[in-house]
Amino acid sequence: MKLKIHEIFYSLQGESSRVGLPTVFVRLTGCPMRCVYCDTAYAFSGGSNMEISDILAKVAEYGAKYVTVTGGEPLAQKGCQVLLKGLCDQGYSVSLETGGAIDISPVDQRVSVILDIKTPGSGEVENNVWSNLDHLKQTDEVKFVLCSRADYDWAKDILNKHAIAAKCPVLFSPVYNQVNPTDLAGWMLQDKLPVRMQVQLHKILWGEKPGV
Repeated sequence: MKLKIHEIFYSLQGESSRVGLPTVFVRLTGCPMRCVYCDTAYAFSGGSNMEISDILAKVAEYGAKYVTVTGGEPLAQKGCQVLLKGLCDQGYSVSLETGGAIDISPVDQRVSVILDIKTPGSGEVENNVWSNLDHLKQTDEVKFVLCSRADYDWAKDILNKHAIAAKCPVLFSPVYNQVNPTDLAGWMLQDKLPVRMQVQLHKILWGEKPGV
């Protein structure tokens, strides 16, 4: 089985509770969504077809414990499920970054799903698959990428309506160079939200570019 891979690279994890950990990233080509703040539009197309065995061999070259499968939207390629299982079988600690528009229920239970719930400001809120919240495990995480104060208020309502923080950790992230992180920190402290604030470490270190 083959997958279209845009890039495989080794870097520090810039997001989620794994922030700062040396990680191999496997970025799959393609995404059905077009978020207004997308920072990986270069992965909408291009890349090369790789056998899953070759992907596993490439990942092994880096000698890392942590692997993140990302995109684009990795679940848009059906073979992604086979890759995730293969990585888990090889003993890696695997996370999956998904945009929330595709059913996560088939994902191997050993994978930590980082589920991005799209806000109104993203332009893709109508594509959220809300049933995904029913499949969350304690080892998963839910992320809200916030474009504005209005997005923050919306995310706060969703957080409470679905009691998401009782299911798994929740992350609030400001859109890079659009929402002031200090403002977001203040809102969260004022409202005493049971969530973790995150900024994108890789962009602080290296800026907004591929391969980091």
